[in-house]
Order: sequence, then C-alpha cells, then structure tokens
Amino acid sequence: MENINRIELKGYVGSVRMNEISGKKVVNFTLATDVTYKGKDNVATTETTWHNVVAWSSKEMPDLGLISKGTPVHLIGRLRSNKYTNAEGVDKYYMEVLASKVKIVTEE
Repeated sequence: MENINRIELKGYVGSVRMNEISGKKVVNFTLATDVTYKGKDNVATTETTWHNVVAWSSKEMPDLGLISKGTPVHLIGRLRSNKYTNAEGVDKYYMEVLASKVKIVTEE
C-alpha cells in the first residue's frame, strides 16, 4: 500500500511573515478557506478554517514577495505536525501545510 500525504487548498492569505534562512526565502502565512452548508434549521452557514502554511522559494513558487494579505492563492503540499514546549513546560502540537506548489490566482 502506498502512503499519501497531500493537501490542496484554495483561499485567501491572512497574515504573512517573510524570512531568509541560509540564503533561501521562506514565507509563513495563514490561509483562510470557506465552506458553506445548510444547518438543521435550513439556514446557510459559512465555516472558515485557517491553515498555517510554509513555502520555500523554488522554481514551483511565484515570487514569494507577491504574497500579501488578501492575495488569493491555490496551493498543493503536505501536512506536517509539529511540537513545541511552552513556557509552562507543556507540550503543544500544531499542524501546518508545507507547500510544494503555490499559484497566485487571478480573478476571472
């Protein structure tokens, strides 16, 4: 059996933080995706999910400097779990998307 870890998201960028590590650009940003559904009361409800994304500069990436708050993007990547210990000594876990391909979406 082949293992698969792939995620594809299309949404709008929230916060953005650009860094350079060992001469390579890396951008950390949040991405909002929405899904709308009708609840039990037949009222349309929109649920927004925020994703933490990490994208390293490569030939599959646009100029990472073009990614800013409100930018619509379509990305492909994989999920990665991370752990850190907070100031109180408690282990905290979080998920992030490690993007392998990012495309800035032009509105049609």
